[in-house]
This record gives sequence, C-alpha cells and structure tokens, in this order.
Amino acid sequence: MKKIAKTNAARLLDAAGVQYELIPYEVDESDLGAQHIADQLGENIEQVFKTLILQGDKTGHLVCVIPGAEEVDLKKAARVSGNKKVDLIPMKELLPTTGYIRGGCSPVGMKKPFPTYIDETCILYDYIYVSAGVRGLQFKIDPQALVAFVGAEIVDLIAEKTE
Repeated sequence: MKKIAKTNAARLLDAAGVQYELIPYEVDESDLGAQHIADQLGENIEQVFKTLILQGDKTGHLVCVIPGAEEVDLKKAARVSGNKKVDLIPMKELLPTTGYIRGGCSPVGMKKPFPTYIDETCILYDYIYVSAGVRGLQFKIDPQALVAFVGAEIVDLIAEKTE
C-alpha cells in the first residue's frame, strides 16, 4: 500500500478533528471532469461534488460546491450570496485567488476564507467527495462535517435542466 501524501487541506481537517478519508484516483489530464472521478471511484456522480469559484458584483469571491454532473445557477448563486450578478472567475485567476489549480480546487484550505455555499443535495448522503486540494485525491467526508468546517450555507444552487 503506497502511503498517500497529506495535502494542506487534509492537515487542516486533522487539526480540527474532522473525520474524512483520502481517496486517490487516476488523473486523466484530458478529462478533469467529475464523471471521470466518479467512474474511477466507482461512485454515484451525485456524490462527487465540484468546487467552483465565482466573483460577485458586490461581495467579491465566493465558493459554490455542487454535484459534479450539474451546472451552477448563477442567478441562485447571486441571490444567496447577496449579489445582483455573479460569474465564474477566469481560469487564470484560480491559482492566485485560491492556491489551487483546476481539477484540484478544494473548498478546504484556500488562501483565504471565502463565503461558501454547498448545494442542498449534499445532505441526502452519508458522505460526499470533494477535492482534497490536488488532482488525483478526493476527500470522502460527511457533508455536515464539511459544512461545519468551512462555515458553509446549504442552499439550492443547481440550474434547472432544459430540454
């Protein structure tokens, strides 16, 4: 068994006494999507959450954590965060803003704390997966523990599917 190197995000959870498992997966540089991760983990895509960083017109940066197969509803995200309008930040701003790269952005341990919103579907599960801060490593964590640790609000963030 190869020892898994702890990420800064994992050390923060350890220091706070938060229970989690580090789950490695094979990275495919050509497919950083949540479905690839779910397939690698042998898990339901609804339990593999992705972390998105948005910029609000009033409050600045915010974090939205949503199921991997879904799209964030920008109007809902704006409403819950007290903004008129929000947009995803440009990819080139991800690392300087959060300390993380695409495919390895964790809601835990960003450069500084941002208001965080986790989609309400997280509470349907005993555990969910979120990035542990690097590509190839996920946290398997109780959603309530994650919400408590990052000080998140549980809200409806998912865009309605249009046919």
